[in-house]
Amino acid sequence: MSDEDLEIAPAENVMQILIASDIHLGCHEKDSIRGDDSFGTFEEILRIAVAHQVDFILLGGDLFHDANPSPQCLHRCLFLLRRYCMGDKPISVQFLSDQAENFRHCVNPVVNYEDPNLNISIPVFSIHGNHDDPSGFGRVSSLDILSDTGLVNYFGKWTDLTNVTISPILLRKGTTQLALYGLSHIKDERLSRLFLNHQVKMLRPKESTDEWCNIFVLHQNRANRGRNNFISEDMLPDFLDLVIWGHEHECRITPEYNGEFFVTQPGSPVATSLCEGEAVTKHIGILNIYGKNFKLEEIQLQTVRPFVMHTENLTDYVCKSQKSVNEEILDHLTEVVEKMLQKAEDQITGHKNQPKIPLLRLRVEYKSDLHHFNTVRFGQRFKGRVVNHADLVKLKHEKDDVKKNKDVLDKEAMERVIDNEEDPLGRRVETVLERYFTEEGRGTKLAVLSVKGLGEAVSHFIDRGDKDAIDIITQHQIKKTINHLKEVDFNEIDIDNEIENYKVLRSMKDDTDMDEAKAVLDEKSRNITNVQDFALSDESDMDDAPAPPTRGRGRGRGGRGRGISNGEEAASPKGRGSRGGRGSRGPRSRGTKTPVAQRTIQNSFLSSTKLSQQSSKSFYISDSD
Repeated sequence: MSDEDLEIAPAENVMQILIASDIHLGCHEKDSIRGDDSFGTFEEILRIAVAHQVDFILLGGDLFHDANPSPQCLHRCLFLLRRYCMGDKPISVQFLSDQAENFRHCVNPVVNYEDPNLNISIPVFSIHGNHDDPSGFGRVSSLDILSDTGLVNYFGKWTDLTNVTISPILLRKGTTQLALYGLSHIKDERLSRLFLNHQVKMLRPKESTDEWCNIFVLHQNRANRGRNNFISEDMLPDFLDLVIWGHEHECRITPEYNGEFFVTQPGSPVATSLCEGEAVTKHIGILNIYGKNFKLEEIQLQTVRPFVMHTENLTDYVCKSQKSVNEEILDHLTEVVEKMLQKAEDQITGHKNQPKIPLLRLRVEYKSDLHHFNTVRFGQRFKGRVVNHADLVKLKHEKDDVKKNKDVLDKEAMERVIDNEEDPLGRRVETVLERYFTEEGRGTKLAVLSVKGLGEAVSHFIDRGDKDAIDIITQHQIKKTINHLKEVDFNEIDIDNEIENYKVLRSMKDDTDMDEAKAVLDEKSRNITNVQDFALSDESDMDDAPAPPTRGRGRGRGGRGRGISNGEEAASPKGRGSRGGRGSRGPRSRGTKTPVAQRTIQNSFLSSTKLSQQSSKSFYISDSD
């Protein structure tokens, strides 16, 4: 939308929205220096909303830094919202959709500026992020509390994670109609799977469907952080006009067109971590909508603490003086930090509420141990001039390049196999392996192992927990191939061709190969079972064996020792009797062995009963005995 169109468009038909995200109230609130940073910037954002007389404020999640903000954090947030968002200014935006549906998770499912008990001048609409998501008993979030106070319109909360159906908030100002879709944070892996399975639906207005401006606000990973650990823009429906992307802290406020719709990424107005994405200049936006056209006015924030990040590589650093290597490097890095401080001064806006002491992060890359130094001691040189002087420097030791073995797994082919699977939730690993080696993995064909045999081993490993299954099949098929080579005549030069021919011959008998693999694995399982049964039978035989002799008090020689019960064999032919517990003396005996009587089932039950009766008694053993 051009500036001329904005000037021509009647003000009563232009909808103005302030957009921001990831404010992180309460971040570092216990830090005596940085504790007020998030609140100061939040107040500036609210001041901008009042100055531009926007129709409402739209937040993209993570209003709070913690899921359970401190009472002081909640108090300061409520104070700022009441101060800048309540008043007598009339609201010119009509709420058209079903409020009971849009706010069904709220105690009072009514948009706050239509509540007769409240006097709202600037409505605030917000979804929750991954920091202020519902948690704890009752799954209540901090935004639920703000919604109960009537200061925030909390939307986009979803509890059914098996099927997501988003009903938009429908707003109208004059001739401009807005369909606002919101989806609070859901774990990226789960939401990505829902999108792939077509279980995320966005409802559209039935009347004048193509005349609505469609905006979607979400709080998810935009950058690729691993397979299914982010939301690709390709997953979103193409009828959208603008996507407001929360969660990513790098400010990319300028709308980016991807061929289907525009994407704006407000970023975080406060540096929660010291990384490159946080070092970008912070902005918020005023979105002007007229019909289906829109324009985003970028506004640089003036109360953000200066932050400069720099990377210094010492790998090729050469000493230029007579000083020691360590001293010269420290002097060199001191000059680097001084230049960073000069850049930080350029970020001073002159706003009275802007913190003046900057944040710096110097990343030092080195290889030689001579370049290592005490980072905390170095940071003390800038105490009082840098907020984070204790962790000003981040050392990174670069190791020499090591030749890595070529990755034999074709990752792209494996991803194609998984993506093309008709039933992603019901796929089995052995099926994926078979498709990979037979259809996709053209450069990684198995030379000795058969696909069916390997699949059967994987099945045993997963279904039965057989950790040795893959190794057993591997050794079996290697041995089988070696035996084949011994039986045929071939030239050693053609050994690879002969192995390949044998592999082709076996592939023609896949069913036989699978049955053979099952037989080998089942035989191994039976052997383990037999060994266990044999061990158990040995233990039962030990239970039937006579108990070891128990001596009473006194000394004895050979079989004439005192206290040996009748029918038991002496422990040793000669020697002193060991001191035992106090017991009745048995009659003198020559220690002859009496054969053990055969037990019947009845005798076994009787003996176990007697044993239980004896074991139920307790004894007190005194040292005086």
